[in-house]
Amino acid sequence: MAIITISRGSYTRGKEIAEKTSQKLGYACISREVLINASKDFNVPEIKLIHAIEDAPSFFDRFSHGREKYIAYIRAALLKQLKEDKIVYHGFAYQFFVKDLPQVLKVRIISETEDRIKIVMARDKIPRKEAMLLVKKVDEERKKWGLKLYGIDPGDPSLYDLVLHINNITVKDAVATICQIARLKQFQTTHESKKALEDLALAAEVETFLIDVKPSAEVYTEDGFVSLKTTSLPGQESDLVKKIGDIMKMIPAVKGIEVVTEKHPNER
Repeated sequence: MAIITISRGSYTRGKEIAEKTSQKLGYACISREVLINASKDFNVPEIKLIHAIEDAPSFFDRFSHGREKYIAYIRAALLKQLKEDKIVYHGFAYQFFVKDLPQVLKVRIISETEDRIKIVMARDKIPRKEAMLLVKKVDEERKKWGLKLYGIDPGDPSLYDLVLHINNITVKDAVATICQIARLKQFQTTHESKKALEDLALAAEVETFLIDVKPSAEVYTEDGFVSLKTTSLPGQESDLVKKIGDIMKMIPAVKGIEVVTEKHPNER
């Protein structure tokens, strides 16, 4: 069993490849469901989550931790789903939330720019020049978000285990290749890798409780025990204590919390 993440440039038939791969392997296929679940779990309108990942970074920079909060919600929702294992995820670059987990096969789908332009022209019934500008705009926005959120360019091939160029390689070829590699021993879920994902998911859930009062807090978990590293500011201690109480009450998997506090640079 494995987890497969498929990163796709716009209009590269990545969705079709993901769906056919999941069918062939008998895996669940998820994409927009992550936003739907995040919306339900954290009582946030789905449209706000969509804006958080699609609008220009400068838009949410006007709000105090607005983007960070919504991304934290999405991250927690994705990791919660991935714990089920046997999943193919495709869509925005959330696969970088699990980039260090060994059981995750990271795939990138690319295709010729001209082919992508033709897809947009046919789909939207627009002239070539307009379609070309749309493809270029989407690519630029995704690159901006990758650099802003993760400090990486999603198009960097070194980030992936497998890069497939849909041209001479057909959709059918791509699906067969992904399935073959996903069955390799190194991508199978082990007790250790399952535990690592569970720890990561728990840390993400804890972070959603802290994002309003301690957005820069570093959270680490192991076997249900949480280590919280943060800086102190006068007047924030009571808010943090309340949030810790909420975490202990609302997240059954948390067995204990240790807080490591460092002096804030503005404190003397």
